[in-house]
Amino acid sequence: MSNATQRRQKKEKTKWSFDNLQTDQLKLNKYPEPPGLKKVRSNQSSSSGSATTSGFDDNRTALIAKKKSKAMQVAMSPGKQMGMNAFMLYMSGKQLNIFSISITSMAILNPLKSIVGTHKTFEQFEEDDGAVDLQMPKLIYFALNVVWLAIGMYKMSSMRLLPTTSADWVGYIVWKDVVENGLIPVQSGL
Repeated sequence: MSNATQRRQKKEKTKWSFDNLQTDQLKLNKYPEPPGLKKVRSNQSSSSGSATTSGFDDNRTALIAKKKSKAMQVAMSPGKQMGMNAFMLYMSGKQLNIFSISITSMAILNPLKSIVGTHKTFEQFEEDDGAVDLQMPKLIYFALNVVWLAIGMYKMSSMRLLPTTSADWVGYIVWKDVVENGLIPVQSGL
């Protein structure tokens, strides 16, 4: 069918077609409004500005709310990775081999890179007027990366790669030279 034929069929009304919108409005006017509906209508009618302005404000608020929720999702992403990485650190063991060292170095370097790149990570959610508050997502992101870094440091400590015992610092002990030796003569016969 061509477009012209389809338009003609829409314009023609058959004997069984009716305007559903008008009959529904008449039916709705018979019943009282549900509680709270009058309040919503009064707020809509009393709002200043045109309908397009309020629609724009609603869209802007929805966009800001969506950006905040996406920022929180990004802030929680290190927490989602932490469980998997902790399991990988556990499975790598305490022996020094290439796999355990690479997993441990990943657990140290990735949180450091994330902490340094926090501003760049949340840059996509910023608004020019500062409408999107990113302080809490950035703090959560920072805290989760610090926890992830602490897990990596604990793994390094358990592999004895961190100098945490006094034996690790023996090379830096300055020994005193003994200048004199004193001997007490042993008395016999007592």
